[in-house]
Amino acid sequence: MAPNLLYTVIALFFFSIFLIVYFTTRGATTLDFFNAQKKAPWFAVAYGMVGVALPGIAFLSIPGGVGENGFSDLQRIFGYLLGYAFIATVLLPVYYQYGLISIYSLFEERFGFWSQKTGSLFFIISRLLRSAFQVYVVVLLLHTYYFEPLGVSFGATLFFGVLLVWLYTFRSGIKGVIWADVFSTSIMIIAIGVLFYLLMSKVASGFNDAMLLIQDSSFSEAFFWETGSKNHFFRQFFSGAFVAIVLNGLDQDMMQKNLSCASITDAQKNMFWFGIILVVVNIALLTLGALFYIFWQGTQADLGGMELVTQISVQQLGLVSAVLFLLGLIAATASSTDSALISLTTAYCIDFLDFTKTKTGEARKRMKRIQVHLFFGFLLFAVIMFFKAITNENVVESIFRVAAYTYGPLLGMFLFAIFTKWEVRDHLVPLISAIALIASYLLDFFSEALFNGYEFGYELILLSAFITFTGLIVIIKKQEKQPETSKVI
Repeated sequence: MAPNLLYTVIALFFFSIFLIVYFTTRGATTLDFFNAQKKAPWFAVAYGMVGVALPGIAFLSIPGGVGENGFSDLQRIFGYLLGYAFIATVLLPVYYQYGLISIYSLFEERFGFWSQKTGSLFFIISRLLRSAFQVYVVVLLLHTYYFEPLGVSFGATLFFGVLLVWLYTFRSGIKGVIWADVFSTSIMIIAIGVLFYLLMSKVASGFNDAMLLIQDSSFSEAFFWETGSKNHFFRQFFSGAFVAIVLNGLDQDMMQKNLSCASITDAQKNMFWFGIILVVVNIALLTLGALFYIFWQGTQADLGGMELVTQISVQQLGLVSAVLFLLGLIAATASSTDSALISLTTAYCIDFLDFTKTKTGEARKRMKRIQVHLFFGFLLFAVIMFFKAITNENVVESIFRVAAYTYGPLLGMFLFAIFTKWEVRDHLVPLISAIALIASYLLDFFSEALFNGYEFGYELILLSAFITFTGLIVIIKKQEKQPETSKVI
């Protein structure tokens, strides 16, 4: 792609984002930054959240994974719906009941100071590492196929990408990001549609013919019932449900948008339609993946996974494909990254700086918030550059996997807070959470030796939650006996 065209496409995308943010956030306050003063339209939240739930790495990995797993991801995707139902009917009513801005403030309400800090810190660590890994993978591909041939370094590519996202989020917060994500999600869906059309025109004579090709291919198998298989239906289905609950319902990133809706009813409608749209887009990505592999079989190229999707889109389907693939990837990555920066800033400001309790003036809060936002933007950049310096992909993926362990203690704490009325010794909660985290890591590391070759998936989060829940039972406060009143005769 010619340099002028490349830079023009990127400039037009971010110029559109800046315009949207400018016109939707004029006169925004600190409260607008955190929850849009609970005036966000639920339909915009629902649609925009799709782009957040499908970061750039998912835009690549879902179609790229079809070669190895076929349509088995459908099992996990259907499990999402069960998870979203739990979020809408159990978690959201609790969050609205307590009037939360940061969902980890629930722990302070139920347990105390140290529990809130523990929950929020676990989220910050996990969100930062997960976002860094997701952005790292995407920027590495963008740099390899688009910017490196032009002599642009990886560091420069990453720096300007993070800077642009920071610039349109530092003032607007969640209020502007909701509408920016609506735009990004639309671009991503258009890109999927155009890539589908271009691939279809290469391998089939029309839509029906393409569907028959996929149906007759080796990639079309969706449901697996073989005992012990990693793709077994119930394992995938319930993993999908827990992934939805943990990575959406217990994640400030996703819940912050839900909590910007005016009422619990709007938030529940948002979750319902978000789930439906997300399932449809996931199915579209799987279908697109099947077409990528059918096309690849005709070329006999030695490719697979995300590299296959990238190389075919950029080098073998023409200029329109290269442009739309670039836009779709940038849109998906920007949508997830802007939300991550907002949620990290919110968690720190609410849970550690106590913005809702201090009486500091609006101007001072705004300046402090900008400083925190700048800090997390720099930290995201630094962690990604650290991943690049490691150069060992297995180590980077291991760090990403460790980040997922933090959601186990969070799940255990939320379940305990919602489904029991017991009080715990707050100062011991960090210890219990740390024990659960370490136990998760050790079980995962030694799983094959301990469990006859069994490898943990997302069910490890459930096991970690059980350890946390059990630990919290151990540190329940004993009920103090009420002094007996002497009877007056």
